[in-house]
Amino acid sequence: MALSTWLARCPLVAILRGVAPEEAEGIAAALDAAGIAIIEVPLNSPRPLESIALLARLFGDRLLIGAGTVTTPDQVAAVADAGGRLLVTPHADPRLVAAAKARDMLAVPGFFTPAEAFALLAAGADGLKLFPAEAASPAVLRALRAVLPAGTLVLPVGGMDAASLPAWRAAGAAGFGIGSAIYRPGDDAATVVAKAQALLQA
Repeated sequence: MALSTWLARCPLVAILRGVAPEEAEGIAAALDAAGIAIIEVPLNSPRPLESIALLARLFGDRLLIGAGTVTTPDQVAAVADAGGRLLVTPHADPRLVAAAKARDMLAVPGFFTPAEAFALLAAGADGLKLFPAEAASPAVLRALRAVLPAGTLVLPVGGMDAASLPAWRAAGAAGFGIGSAIYRPGDDAATVVAKAQALLQA
């Protein structure tokens, strides 16, 4: 399924930084019930491949499950082997995009400059993660979209919350990576659902 199709279902990517395998199922079930369709487990979480494998097995038929903070081709392969279908990086490395596409994964690498954006698109990126979005602004996104190919999917990540989403959406954001505003280590399912609902309303 194309990234645009997943984002049409729900434009929020739930970043579960710090989630442990023991709690991953309950958190993912809560997000699924709230309407979230994309879940990212950053590789600097506890035993991340275990969580990805678990979530891919339990929810992979209806949710897009993948990994964030991916920095090497070996990690791309490990995520694919665990059942992950989404690659998210913090930086602009076309090699990782190529590695993901070779494994039939969706690739959303990080970028901050036009040069990085065009290099990643040339490598086959499905979307682009504007990171860290705190250091940019909706005006920056609007300017970028004026020069990027029509239809390029740009997702701001970093500092996104219910208050900031509308301005970014108006500037043309195709979706958003949401970290602590949707999940912090220790949050229970009810807390995550409440956060997700507030973001979806925004």
